[in-house]
Amino acid sequence: MRFRPCIDIHNGKVKQIVGGSLRDSGDQAAENFVSGQDAAFYAALYRDAGLCGGHVILLNGSNSPYYEATRQQALLALGTYPGGLQIGGGVCPENTEEYLKAGASHVIVTSYVFKDGKISWENLEKMERAAGRERLVLDLSCRKKGDSYYVVTDRWQKFTEVPVTLELLNMLGDHCDEFLVHAVDVEGRARGIETELAELLSGYEKRPVTYAGGVGSMEDLEILRKAGKGRLDVTIGSALDLFGGSIPFAHFLEKPY
Repeated sequence: MRFRPCIDIHNGKVKQIVGGSLRDSGDQAAENFVSGQDAAFYAALYRDAGLCGGHVILLNGSNSPYYEATRQQALLALGTYPGGLQIGGGVCPENTEEYLKAGASHVIVTSYVFKDGKISWENLEKMERAAGRERLVLDLSCRKKGDSYYVVTDRWQKFTEVPVTLELLNMLGDHCDEFLVHAVDVEGRARGIETELAELLSGYEKRPVTYAGGVGSMEDLEILRKAGKGRLDVTIGSALDLFGGSIPFAHFLEKPY
């Protein structure tokens, strides 16, 4: 299990939010932490620590008055740590080349591929052509409905008709380099992980999978390691001391986990 750092940007600032609270209307979100540092500060920190494969996530829609400020912060992070960070949030074929040239190692996509509640194979093919399979990450961030987890899009606000299953991972794994999965209902709450989701994801072994959501302590990390059979990488946001939490960032400088 490898630690993946993150830089979440909302309304032009590096933040940690409660994932399920995000709303496009009024650009609202329940905030756990708002940094006084810009995105370049965190990118330099991760670069100097030798931590790669982290995620820069834009949490504003393209129609938001804050979008350009958020995008500029993201580009600043990519330029500070070229080749060390992935970028997601509103990614499409039209802006993929810009982000890759700006320094992104990969682009992360959800909404463009999961269009109108279903998988758009046409759009997935367009993203493959734009980025190349080896530089494409598919985000299967999900929320539970009934007994199943379903992919959610549009900054985690809209349920799709696509359940997260091993069949889905195997089917999409031929078209991407990695998967990123936020457990949205526990994202930003630091009150424990979705063990059922972690166990499901642990059954997939063909591509790297990064789990995010709910880690609040070192004990939670151990639970995730066991539930994920050591196969899942992990992103930690609100619980990290960099963002006001109690898990020491210095721990991940000594070993991957």
